[in-house]
Amino acid sequence: MMVQHNISAKKEGIETQTIVLEIKDLYKSFGDNHVLNGFNMKLHQGENLVIMGKSGSGKSVMIKCLVGLMEADRGSISVMQNDITTLNQEALDILRADIGFLFQGSALYDSMTVRENLEFPLRRHTKKFDGAIDTETLIVEALENVGLVDAIDLMPSELSGGMKRRIALARTLILRPKIILYDEPTSGLDPITAKEIIILMQDIQKKYNTSSLIITHDVDCARVISDRMILLIDGVDYAVGTFKELSALKDPKVRAFFKQ
Repeated sequence: MMVQHNISAKKEGIETQTIVLEIKDLYKSFGDNHVLNGFNMKLHQGENLVIMGKSGSGKSVMIKCLVGLMEADRGSISVMQNDITTLNQEALDILRADIGFLFQGSALYDSMTVRENLEFPLRRHTKKFDGAIDTETLIVEALENVGLVDAIDLMPSELSGGMKRRIALARTLILRPKIILYDEPTSGLDPITAKEIIILMQDIQKKYNTSSLIITHDVDCARVISDRMILLIDGVDYAVGTFKELSALKDPKVRAFFKQ
């Protein structure tokens, strides 16, 4: 019998904040491979929620369902009080403009300069800014947020791995999203650069009061950045609580995540 651990978040104010993203009883299978088996989660306004799971546990499938790139077998997904399963393509595109996505590999366009990479989402979402927008001001502001204004005319090939991650984050921020999804934000980075990215994520959350969903295998990242954590095991939200609460559990499946 599966034992799930759900521990109430104890950070003051989190549990009373508005829920900006909620997944209820999400199921997704590929033939006989049952990836999600009734997964649940809630993301509150201004919260940093970390989801950890082993490779192949369903984290990527869950995110694809969340942003409407994959259809779940059953269950509900609400983003800022919008049931995405009922939205047409136009409404879904408008909603996506309020969701920033930092890809694991940064996903910069190699043939574009940093400036052009940041211009790209602005060209696609002009309606979000109600008319004329000062593109240059938005680009410079986004680069100032990540400390890389001087890189504005560089090509991605001229950037280090950490710089690419920062530029990708600037591109995410330029649309001023209400929710940011981070897919393995520190993967492939050396410990010093990874720490810099974590600090940057904290600064952005404080400055813009964004709600962040962070997918990571990095235990140090989870310890520093998370208000709450969900361990995705066997397709469900197997354990939910703060880092301190979960790391104290004796369950072998949970303990495996905190072994150094």
